[in-house]
Amino acid sequence: MRQFKSFVKKEFLQIFRDRRTLLILLAMPLVLVMALGYAIKTELNNARMAVFDASKDARTLRIKEAFRASKWFTIVEEAPTMARIDELFSRGEISMALVFGPDFAATMGKPAGETAIQVIADGTDPNQAAMLTAYAQGVMATAAGTGGGIGIHTRMLYNPQQKSSYNFVPGVMGLVLMLICAMMTSVAIVREKETGTMEVLLASPMKPLHIILSKMAPYFTLSVVNIVTVLLLAVFVMGVPIRGSIAWLSVASVLFIVVALALGLLISTLVDRQMSALLVSGIGLMMPTLVFSGLIFPIENMPAALRWISDIIPARWYISAVRKIMIEGTGPESFAKELCIIALMAVVLMAAAMKKFKVRLC
Repeated sequence: MRQFKSFVKKEFLQIFRDRRTLLILLAMPLVLVMALGYAIKTELNNARMAVFDASKDARTLRIKEAFRASKWFTIVEEAPTMARIDELFSRGEISMALVFGPDFAATMGKPAGETAIQVIADGTDPNQAAMLTAYAQGVMATAAGTGGGIGIHTRMLYNPQQKSSYNFVPGVMGLVLMLICAMMTSVAIVREKETGTMEVLLASPMKPLHIILSKMAPYFTLSVVNIVTVLLLAVFVMGVPIRGSIAWLSVASVLFIVVALALGLLISTLVDRQMSALLVSGIGLMMPTLVFSGLIFPIENMPAALRWISDIIPARWYISAVRKIMIEGTGPESFAKELCIIALMAVVLMAAAMKKFKVRLC
């Protein structure tokens, strides 16, 4: 145990001496959270729109006032003609237009195809256009309800403010752990091979298992520190709640850290150069994590073949578990499947990595 502690201390000192690597390890999670939580937003705020009102009656006035009072839209101009609407779209000054026909009041209550109202959205970005039209329909339904029509009340479960940070923070946690644990662990072990110091380590009285654990211990500790800092930033700066059990969140995070460390160890047994380890662990793990984990693209919308691929991405199950714990605040019965899959992956990957690890270099 004394020898093991000395090896762990050596690894910590080696990391602390490399200030650039330490800066990446500690600053990258915060940068990712800030970038995805603030810079990249999927919710709608202050979308610029124009209105062409050929009816100019009390109902259209009420609907326009509802749009002005909404935080989602900003009416920049009431266009005098449809030609002006086309001009605003072509100049990129608006992303949506609301057009009232001359007989709007007479068509209220009729089917959508017969109602003299039109919502025009910029379809350059289809997702944004779909969001604009959905929000506009909600505003119009509320405004029409105040006039004695059918009122539609919508409620967003778990995320009533529709903040994108609620979605991105769990994803960033999975991405950060995967990159730090897998990439740094694989590079650290391959570096020993490349510089020739692995021979000295294997020739020491320490068992190979203890050498591997001493290499993994610093990155495990740093990953726990990163999880704590990300959660503190998410809760106190970005307002993301932790509605569920912190204990279960810790269990899920520790299991996923083991999975990522085992992946890094497995990569280190397959390559002999640091550049190769960086390419495999960085590009080979980052892109699948971004695409197939549900961080950006909904897994349910993917074709069946891609959904099967997402099933073998560890981050997919971790992000799903974290969302259920943090955002939904559900009990362990709802995320037991995810935890079991992560634990199984940890066992399989660790066993594969230990079997492939070479105790002899020749």
